[in-house]
Amino acid sequence: MDTEPNRGDRHRAPHHGRDTAPADGPAPDGPAPVGRRRFLGLVLAAPTLVTAAELTAAPDARADVPSPEITELVDLNDVLTAAALPTSGLVTVRVDEDGTVSFALPRAEVGQGITTSTAMLIAEELDVPVARVRVTLADARPELLFNQLTGASNTTFATFTPIRVAAALAGRRLRGAAAAGWGVPVSQVRLRAGAVVGPGGRSAGIGAFAKDAAAVRTERADVALKPRGDFAVIGRPHGRVDALAAVTGRKRFTMDLDVPGALPTMVCRPPTINGRVRSVANADEVRAMPGVTDVVEIPTGVAVRAATFGRCVDAVRALEVSWAPGTAEGKSDESVRESLRAAEPPIVLPPLTKSVEGRFTFHFRGNSALEPNCAIADVRDGRAEIWSSLKSPVVARQTIAAALGLPVGAVTVHVTEGGGSFGRKLFFDAALEAARISQKTGKPVKLMWHRADDSRQGRAHPMATSRVRIGYVGNTVVGYQQRHTGVATDLGHGLGEVFTALAAQLPVGDIGFAQTFFHLSQSLPYDFGANSRLLNEVDKGFNTGSMRNVYSPDVACARELVVDRLAAAMGRDPMEFRRDFLRDERSRAVLDKAAEVGGWGRELPEGVAQGIAFHSEYHSRNAVLVELDCRPETVDRPIRDGVGGPRVTRAVVVVDVGLTVNPRGLEAQMLGCLMDGIAQTLTSSLHLRDGHFLEASWDNYFYTRQWNTPPEVQVVVMPDTTGHPGGAGELGVAAAMAAVACAYGRATGTMPTSFPINHGTLSFEPKPTVPPVPASPTDGLDGLR
Repeated sequence: MDTEPNRGDRHRAPHHGRDTAPADGPAPDGPAPVGRRRFLGLVLAAPTLVTAAELTAAPDARADVPSPEITELVDLNDVLTAAALPTSGLVTVRVDEDGTVSFALPRAEVGQGITTSTAMLIAEELDVPVARVRVTLADARPELLFNQLTGASNTTFATFTPIRVAAALAGRRLRGAAAAGWGVPVSQVRLRAGAVVGPGGRSAGIGAFAKDAAAVRTERADVALKPRGDFAVIGRPHGRVDALAAVTGRKRFTMDLDVPGALPTMVCRPPTINGRVRSVANADEVRAMPGVTDVVEIPTGVAVRAATFGRCVDAVRALEVSWAPGTAEGKSDESVRESLRAAEPPIVLPPLTKSVEGRFTFHFRGNSALEPNCAIADVRDGRAEIWSSLKSPVVARQTIAAALGLPVGAVTVHVTEGGGSFGRKLFFDAALEAARISQKTGKPVKLMWHRADDSRQGRAHPMATSRVRIGYVGNTVVGYQQRHTGVATDLGHGLGEVFTALAAQLPVGDIGFAQTFFHLSQSLPYDFGANSRLLNEVDKGFNTGSMRNVYSPDVACARELVVDRLAAAMGRDPMEFRRDFLRDERSRAVLDKAAEVGGWGRELPEGVAQGIAFHSEYHSRNAVLVELDCRPETVDRPIRDGVGGPRVTRAVVVVDVGLTVNPRGLEAQMLGCLMDGIAQTLTSSLHLRDGHFLEASWDNYFYTRQWNTPPEVQVVVMPDTTGHPGGAGELGVAAAMAAVACAYGRATGTMPTSFPINHGTLSFEPKPTVPPVPASPTDGLDGLR
């Protein structure tokens, strides 16, 4: 049996309670008028029960509503949800005869826990144990259009209603089938713990009625959702459904797949960013090396296919390649910073207005995931089959088909679970390369990037500058201006197509993709009078990406530092100042809770200080309070092959996402966001020199390590405030980064202006660029000697 969703009311934030009209009687020939709390779904023709939601399109944004913030009309999350809405009926819930419930999620699970939260939604509406729900990842489905793009903290926000409607409709059909079979009124039949139960002790597993509940033709039916007061799964902490498989090594990632004939493959890459092959002097000799089967040129380098990855490393190191210059030839941190400064739009405030301001630099940061960039491809006989963790598989499929000269229908893309992403897997570099290599060799390949490849030729968070000026008169803030200038952000992963499709409905005017993304994702949470925030991007010579939270960490960090400076200029406490200027009570409650739990203002030793920051995004609120130790004995502590620097000793993260589906998953997301924020403020960056990045692996890219992880962390999840989930996956990065920066300013007496703070100290000996990868370790202990 399969079911799907269809919503009758057109409010942007619908109520999701169950109304009092019966939902389990026979469906009328045509759908009756649907109230605010009732939804339409489809029962699809299938041998077993299959249901889906059928939701109507969202209304155009109301440009006539006065608002100082575009995001109060529509934000990026709303745009992605609206883009997914027309195809929500193609995503189905299936009940099988063995009593399990199956759902192919059109999103990418990369560790954020969406397979768990999705299983919880289905379990809630069908009253089945979460363990009986099987959530898999859907292959690339072009008919889904924009409903298969994972990003912008949108998955739970966009799928919350469609998945529940489909599951609730399946439940209604099961009850109806059981009632008919037992000859009892449907009102006396209930679902309980994976069974259908009726009067007189009747009981049977839901699988027993899966066939009877199925439809011979597709039908529409209205259905009501369970009221929030009856939730038994949603809102309660639940462990990850894949946790056991992950810790026992049974969870399967791309490199774990056994595709017949797919041999290890790697690429010899250029010494500078996006360099090109001129010639290969010794291809035949390398091809004759032990274990090597193929050596072929591709646009990004020279690929080698061999019996093992160790043989691939040896072959890559042996290649003698002449390289043409790349797209960032000769560039360095200093030259890029100067070009950004020259491109900054001007700031203007009314004359005679007092103001505070700051100008900040944010260096390149690596966008590598913990899982190496990888893909498997088999391109033969006029067709292609790809396996990879992809957050934009529909665009990947189209691009790969075009690159191979094949019709889109001849390309199959399987989405595998990924070991981290943070925006990296929005790009399908490895899948495209693997497809090209397989086509050239005529053989299946299992491509893996070396760590050095992803650090030096992979995706980076763009270097940027941000300038903020806030004007004030007495105790009144009269204006806020921010000019954010960065290396161009690559949005070629599908978001640009979404903006194009919905351009007429967006209240942002005729602007480019990056500016659209910027304005739909940035909000000023403070009532600072007239305000303007502008983005200017230059230099498309770098491989950039949409790293977790994209523009927000840098923009919010600059803003919150200048807010601290403004509070000082006006003789105010930083927390109280923020509280007075926040726009709504929901925001103030989050800030108050952070101050209360964190003990804002408590006495600390000299050189240790608190910092507090606030950020709102995608219908959610977040405040972070940290304590940072900047005492010399901490800053100068010896760290092997690393920089010590200041350490966050305590952190409190308070989050309000409206309705929380899985509090345990949300806590994990906030912990990850906190570590991201600490890293970006203190230690995490790429150093650009002569057209290449010096970092070549995680051992010299200083993400938050044990030596600067706070020993005391508390995450507070606020009670439900809206009845609907907001965005959460990226929410905590901006406030965490800003809170650490503000604490540094208070601890040292100097506002930091360049990030990360330790960027100026190079604590490692850079690995050579030729050969592009280091030799394989001989016994695993080389780095300890």
